[in-house]
Amino acid sequence: MASNPVGITDTILRDAHQSLLATRMSTGDMLPIAEKLEQVGYYSLEMWGGATFDSAMRFLGEDPWERLRILRERIPTTKLQMLLRSQNILGYRHYPDDILDKFVELSVKNGMNVFRIFDALNDTRNMESAMRSVKRHGGEVQGAICYTLSPVHNNDVFVEMAQELRELGADTICIKDMAALCAPFDAYTLVKRLKEEVGLPVQFHTHETAGFGMAALLKAAEGGVDIVDTAISSIGGGTAQPPTEPFVAMMQGTDRDTGLDLTLLADIASYFKTVRSQHLSRFETGLTTADIRVLLYQVPGGMLSNLVNQLREQNALGRYEEVLQELPRVREDLGYPPLVTPTSQMVGTQAVMNVLTGERYKIILQEVREYCRGMYGRPPAEINPDVFKMAIGDQEPIGVRPADLLEPGFEKAKEEIGDLAQSEEDVISYALFPREARDFFELRRAGRVVPIEEPRIFAAEATAPPRLQRPKAVVATPQMVQPVQSQSLWKVSSRVQGPR
Repeated sequence: MASNPVGITDTILRDAHQSLLATRMSTGDMLPIAEKLEQVGYYSLEMWGGATFDSAMRFLGEDPWERLRILRERIPTTKLQMLLRSQNILGYRHYPDDILDKFVELSVKNGMNVFRIFDALNDTRNMESAMRSVKRHGGEVQGAICYTLSPVHNNDVFVEMAQELRELGADTICIKDMAALCAPFDAYTLVKRLKEEVGLPVQFHTHETAGFGMAALLKAAEGGVDIVDTAISSIGGGTAQPPTEPFVAMMQGTDRDTGLDLTLLADIASYFKTVRSQHLSRFETGLTTADIRVLLYQVPGGMLSNLVNQLREQNALGRYEEVLQELPRVREDLGYPPLVTPTSQMVGTQAVMNVLTGERYKIILQEVREYCRGMYGRPPAEINPDVFKMAIGDQEPIGVRPADLLEPGFEKAKEEIGDLAQSEEDVISYALFPREARDFFELRRAGRVVPIEEPRIFAAEATAPPRLQRPKAVVATPQMVQPVQSQSLWKVSSRVQGPR
């Protein structure tokens, strides 16, 4: 019996297929293996949050709340875990506190246990309301540090942030290495410091993008990490998490032995191999090999796949390398934000625009303007004064928590959606994603929603259910650019399913 076993959070039901398969795994794909997932003895299963919520409605014709409820029923004792974007909840902008609190309340009510809460700028002001809500409604608060590399980010900064999160009520601390930047010995050092100086259980999340994710897990375990994220091997590795089974095997016979059954894990891997080949092969990103350049560009796996798709749609795939080189320049201009949703979309799409228009910042995304105004929080470092001037002129940035400027929104959303909403959960779905939710509710009213237990069998060309297909977004090209000063991120780029 291991004296200090490492807990395992398997991301197979969320981040793994979000990173590798455009978030297209349906609930029907998950249910046949749910009983075996329950038997494993995981610390938790990450199965909600990130891009899964809107993808369920947009692409799968599913109610994301129903997914949570039915998986809770089929997996009754293993903790269910989600990724919560703090004040952004599951969207790409800040939402009022009343919507955030109601979302958390309903999530706990429907079966959620662990809330991994992060802010794209590591601005703890944006995390405080979410953490309070989770505590109030009986969930487990995991405060996440977005791990990144820059002249203004280091372990001292991360430890100080973790201490703030402890004071705000975090039950555990997560090192959220969304872009696979945390090298093995750095993982060891940071975990050790967090354990010694913060005193809370530590969870380590990384990806295999750069090729050293498994080694980073091993060194994190040596440093005393309590829990690590892995993904079952058939939908693991690459831009997803390191595979579960090899890590379990490496720990066997040590004081960190996970205690998990490799035979059972192999059965689960075999099942998901079939699901991947039969249902989801259409959505393969094609990014299957380690790429150490991630250390230069700091691009999360899902963001890489989105950039490829944007450029392919514009017949500009040959300019991929130019975009990769422009990314760190844009990031520096904006004060070194960590590249995670929504800042990854801002930086990535602005880089695409800069390259395709042939002139840097000829078009500035509206979201970048709002970022410069402080509407997403405090940038980690000073924004390039020239870019700042081009973006907002002589305006003064706000000095308060962005959500302090928002009016309550739940009652307004309830009135707007009217009797299409059958529950408070529906109202929240509409408040977060108005178009997708309304389309889904109308399909449901018409009796055209496929039962959630049935896997989605995608045709050779992927299509959304009727009326859920949005018009294809267009990235501006030099020939299309008009003499305007601003474009919206969501008007010029495909909606991202990859970044966290």
